[in-house]
Order: sequence, then structure tokens, then C-alpha cells
Amino acid sequence: MRITLIALTVLTLTACKEEVVEVPPPADLTETALSYFCQMDIADHGGPKGQIHLAGHEQPLFFAQVRDMVAYLKSPERDAEITAIYVSDMGAAPNWQRPGISNWITAEDATFVVGAPVRGGMGAPEIVPFASADAATGFIDRFGGQALPLSDIPDDAALGPVDLEQPLETPS
Repeated sequence: MRITLIALTVLTLTACKEEVVEVPPPADLTETALSYFCQMDIADHGGPKGQIHLAGHEQPLFFAQVRDMVAYLKSPERDAEITAIYVSDMGAAPNWQRPGISNWITAEDATFVVGAPVRGGMGAPEIVPFASADAATGFIDRFGGQALPLSDIPDDAALGPVDLEQPLETPS
């Protein structure tokens, strides 16, 4: 009876234990990284990048534009649990054409500039992430837009048609 009671207690405690998902570190942006949507080499395209880690997947999904990453996050068709989201810190980027290979920040902690007329790596208007709110403000002073957290980025900033003929700047 005592052994049965102990076994039931252990089973109950095990069943109540929440599964802890380990948060993976960001992966360096290498020359072989491909963009999730278009399967093009990310290194060939300037502007900020994103990466999403999924439970059960060894490698992250890379995105050639943060706008594309946000579109993925807003998509109802995702089926794997997201374990981590990282974006390029453009305040630490060498320049727009070379956003850096390891200057990743968590998307939750980033300040995103939305609505600035700047061209991302795939030619669409970009959502630009910064680790520092001051760096985001400096970017806004130069290009316009507004600073938002990831959770407040409006759907229309990432979803819907893009007018590739609109005048956009490519920051230096």
C-alpha cells in the first residue's frame, strides 16, 4: 500500500510539472543563411534581419527583412511553438548594407521604427529594430516613422500589398 501511495504521488507530481522550454541563443548570420520565404541568400541583401527559433527545430528560420519576420508572426498558419525571436540591432550594425552577423537582440526588448520610408533587403518598406530607444529616436529624426514595441506593430506594416514603385531611401 505504501509503495502504491508513493508511486501515485510521484506520478501526480510529474504530471503537474510544467515543461520548461529552453530558449536557444541567436545563431550567427552566415554566408549560407537563406531567407525563409524566398530561399535567397540573406548576405546578398542589406537592412535588418530576423530569426525565429521553433521547438523541435535545430536551425532558426531566417528572414531577409524584419517586415517578413513580423508577417510570419502574424500568420495564423504557424504550427510550431516559437522558442525565441531575435532581430538585428541596427544601432550596432556596421552599416545598412552589412547589418552584422552577431548583433542580435531579443525582439521583445527591441524598439521598432515603423513607417519610415526606408527600403529593406527585399525592396519593401522596412520595420527597423534597435536595442536603444535613443538610437531609434535618432533614426526617426532622420527618416521619420514611429517607435513601437513588437506587440504594437500594426498588421498593415507587415501584411498586405507593397507598392515597390514608392520612393524609399536606402540608409547608408
